[in-house]
Amino acid sequence: MKLNRDCRYFLGHIPCRPHKKHGVHCEGCRYYDPADFNILIIKLGAIGDVIRTTPLLHRLKVEYPRAFITWLTYSPEVLPGAVDRKMGFTLQNILSVLPQEFDLLINLDKDLEAVGLANQIKAKAKKGFVMADGKCINADEAAYDKLLTGLWDDVNKANTKSYPEEIFEICGYRFQGEKYILELPEKRPDFDIPQGARVVGLNTGCGGRWVTRLWRDERWAQLAGKLQKAGYFPLFLGGAQEHVKNLRLSKESGGAYLGYFPLSDFFCLVDRCELMVTAVTMGMHIAIGLNKKLVLFNNIFNSHEFEMYGLGEIISPGMECEGCFKQSCAEQCMDRITVEDAFKAVRRLLK
Repeated sequence: MKLNRDCRYFLGHIPCRPHKKHGVHCEGCRYYDPADFNILIIKLGAIGDVIRTTPLLHRLKVEYPRAFITWLTYSPEVLPGAVDRKMGFTLQNILSVLPQEFDLLINLDKDLEAVGLANQIKAKAKKGFVMADGKCINADEAAYDKLLTGLWDDVNKANTKSYPEEIFEICGYRFQGEKYILELPEKRPDFDIPQGARVVGLNTGCGGRWVTRLWRDERWAQLAGKLQKAGYFPLFLGGAQEHVKNLRLSKESGGAYLGYFPLSDFFCLVDRCELMVTAVTMGMHIAIGLNKKLVLFNNIFNSHEFEMYGLGEIISPGMECEGCFKQSCAEQCMDRITVEDAFKAVRRLLK
């Protein structure tokens, strides 16, 4: 009996999807789709980092239209259908990847577990980062600049390239505005949002690592009040970490808060927004991925890093120390961003 082992649907240990759905076998299968190039991407990262790496898939599909793409990550649930095999970073999956040989390995993470694995994987070409003497190094000259921006804050601060530009260069390509790929589930939840409402999402959290990004709670409440008076529908957004805060802000301001949701449902909730106001967070990347207008608060990162695709404005405190990358600071520079600053930016973008 014939086996099409090069078919992207062939799994080897369980029936393939076309067989389960249509009962076909490899012999004469009309769904046979041979892959002639094998790519492994390692981008573990935070969810937002994974989402902002997806533009690379556009170019890979052009360069290698019949490639089979495997992606190892902590967040396989956000990967789009362009990825053939979405793999969580688990021991089981690592063991299944190690015996394979890839035509191209792209590792865009500098963490030791990522570069260590990149060293052990057999690949004809490696791009990004690998390990030497137990430390991260660039796999070739194309990744050298990105290596340096992670080592020296002053070099990072002087960088004028966006993250997509950097990762495209690492892979030997030129970034040409390729967009994020973020797919919504087929079945979407119903949300208690009035029909025709102009929803402005207020994403109030920032995670626990760089709390210097936080805007004061009372300012979120004041912004929600101004937006409501101007005819918008302010909607507080966040996860479990922001739940108590968002409940309080909703009660104080009259803005809506519908609770926190699983990730796929949160994507759908953001999709109901016309615009999002946020610090540099996962929510920012979800908004960009869904082509939403964006008012972005940024104080501690290099603003050139963010590819906004013409969707919005970056509001900064306007201090010489911007881009400091500090996780804590007594300066409270976010206080320099006023409610009026944010409100006017919303009005400009939704004119």
